[in-house]
This record gives sequence, C-alpha cells and structure tokens, in this order.
Amino acid sequence: MIVIKGIQFGIVLAFLVGPVFFTIIQTSAERGFPKGVLVAIGVCISDAFYVVVCYLGLIQLIESPVFRDQMAFVGGSILIVFGLYHLIVKTRKSMSPGKAATESKSYRYILKGFFINAFSPMVPILWIGYISVASIDLGLVEDSEFTVFFAAMLVTVLLTDIAKAYLAGRLSTLVTPQRMMWMNVIVGIALIVYGIRLFATGAHYI
Repeated sequence: MIVIKGIQFGIVLAFLVGPVFFTIIQTSAERGFPKGVLVAIGVCISDAFYVVVCYLGLIQLIESPVFRDQMAFVGGSILIVFGLYHLIVKTRKSMSPGKAATESKSYRYILKGFFINAFSPMVPILWIGYISVASIDLGLVEDSEFTVFFAAMLVTVLLTDIAKAYLAGRLSTLVTPQRMMWMNVIVGIALIVYGIRLFATGAHYI
C-alpha cells in the first residue's frame, strides 16, 4: 500500500513541467539517450538530498524567507546562465556540426541535472509538502515507512525521467542542425524565463 501511494505521488511529480523537463529532453535529443539518463540521475540525487534534509528536521531553514530569497537569486542566476549558454554558445555549435563539442565526462551531465533541480526554490517546498502528506494524510510514523514511501516516489520519478530521455533520444535521428538550433533557442528562452521568475520571487520578499 505504501509503495503504491509512493508510485502515485511520484507519477504526479514526474509530470510537472519545469527547467528539468526541458533539460532532459534537450540533452537526450542532442547528445543521446545515455546523456539524458545521466541528467535524470543528477536530478534524482538532488531530490534524494532534499528528502533527507527535510526529514532530518531542517525544514525550518528551508522555510525561512531569507534562505528562500537567497536560493531564488542563486537558482535564478544559474538558470539564466544555462539559458544564455544554450542561446549563444549551443546555437552556434548546432549550426557547425564539424565543431561540435565532445563532452565525454559523464559527471558534467549529472552535475547539470543536480544543480538545475537543486537551486529551484519550488523543489524543497514540494518535498516539504510531500513529507506533510506522508505524515498527516497517510499516517506514516516509522522511519521504515517513510523510507519505503519516498524510495518508491524517487524511483518512479527517475524511471519516468528516463522514459522521457528515451523518447527524446529516439527522436535524435530526426534532428538536423537547423532543428537543433531551434531546440536550443527554445530551451534557452525557457531557462531564462524560469530564472527571471525566480529573481522576481526573491525580489518580492525584499
């Protein structure tokens, strides 16, 4: 029963559209399915980190307006930098196949997924909400129950992200330099928009 509930909540979380969604799709379409999986693993590690942090009683820190403001500015900066990179650098590389970068180091993709997910203020808020649901609505008390519930959630989200990467990777055969350029433009704009929204959220509380 706990596993089923974790899977259900995981499916809901997996289909939220945000910077992570665009990053996984773009990475898989451009670099292939394995690279998209690495990004998804980075996201999963980031989620697991927040689950542990929230469960260990650091919710007060995360809920602090000052901490959230700082995270909004840092996260916004990271998203804007990534967005500008896609708009300026990646677009040029897309139109120059002979000069395409060979980013072979796997950890870069894991770190990319980790940081894009970790510095979004909505992520810890979501996990705080899920911890509240698990303890209040589902009545989970034991550490083992929480472990099973959140493990089921995290595995479900990871598998769903891998499925997204697979589908995007299958479309890589249809990717031409022109289409890749436009994909990078769309991803870049989306990341910049999310970054600006984070800045606005932080500025709202000043």
